[in-house]
Amino acid sequence: MVHAIVTDIEGTTSSISFVHDVLFPYSKRALPAFVRDHQHDPAVAKCLDDVRREAGKPLSVEQVITQLDEWIAQDKKITALKALQGMVWETGYRNGDFKGHIYPDAYTHLKKWHDKGIKLYVYSSGSVHAQKLIFGYTEYGDLTPLFDGYFDTTIGHKRESSAYQAILRAIQVPGDQALFLSDIKEELDAARAAGMKTTWLVREQAHADPLAEHPQATSFEDVKT
Repeated sequence: MVHAIVTDIEGTTSSISFVHDVLFPYSKRALPAFVRDHQHDPAVAKCLDDVRREAGKPLSVEQVITQLDEWIAQDKKITALKALQGMVWETGYRNGDFKGHIYPDAYTHLKKWHDKGIKLYVYSSGSVHAQKLIFGYTEYGDLTPLFDGYFDTTIGHKRESSAYQAILRAIQVPGDQALFLSDIKEELDAARAAGMKTTWLVREQAHADPLAEHPQATSFEDVKT
């Protein structure tokens, strides 16, 4: 029996197009001015130092902005970039520039699972701050009370089994009682290697893979708990 569900966001609870067509362009436009205006704020200054460490060289603020822009174009899963994007997106959510996209079936079943007593967690390459924003500002209202915790790449990379082992230790649930939902095979492989149950969301793919080693679902309606 499943006592905990850990879910990815992009392509799983939410549309890939929302992230790539709404959030990414917004952060690309707004990030330069945000960095210049807030470079001395402690949280932002730490991120800028992390960018310099990741780049492996000293960078001016303008060079940091250029580096961030390159990473956005390359869709890099770098923690400092994700943290800064989360700060920028908060402004957009609060201003009502957009709302977090959640599939109707995801909303329905997240609420149903929560009401049944299943613990719900998020694990995404986006920062925990960004995760709380996408679920906090949805067409269905604030969904953050449904979740018991959030994980990002500070716990480990999503294609490495050690990250899922760390999540299992954090939530204190045995792997055979925890289910991971994602649309990325390599992430599912890593979760399974850590002992977790898995389901592959194929909602935005042209065809399901009949030879897949993970149970597949076209929506949360098909997820077996």
